[in-house]
Amino acid sequence: QLPLVESGGGLVQPGGSLRLSCAASGFTLDDYAIGWFRQAPGKEREGVSCISSFGRRTNYADSVKGRFTISRDNAKNTVYLQMNSLKPEDTAVYYCAAYRAAYLPPCTSTAYNYWGQGTQVTVSS
Repeated sequence: QLPLVESGGGLVQPGGSLRLSCAASGFTLDDYAIGWFRQAPGKEREGVSCISSFGRRTNYADSVKGRFTISRDNAKNTVYLQMNSLKPEDTAVYYCAAYRAAYLPPCTSTAYNYWGQGTQVTVSS
């Protein structure tokens, strides 16, 4: 099990912003594609955004395009998810996940095999 740790979640008002971080310790993320996923109560886990190992390729769920930005800083061994213009429907537990590959796998939960413990994001007034 790879030690992935998410941080940056919290409570924010609609229209606000948060930046999530996914950090790794004890190994390098350089060789891994990273995905951000979320799961709301009573719903299936869904892919939010994924990024290839060196950041050349990204993809986004339609529901977050234009609002969320995924990026990575391999020197800091960290992947980020900048979330702007947050909506109540963005409320969920957000997970980062890794898959060792030089290409960008589909942004689906079954394509990634190492997972963090999740961080709660709540968008509410």
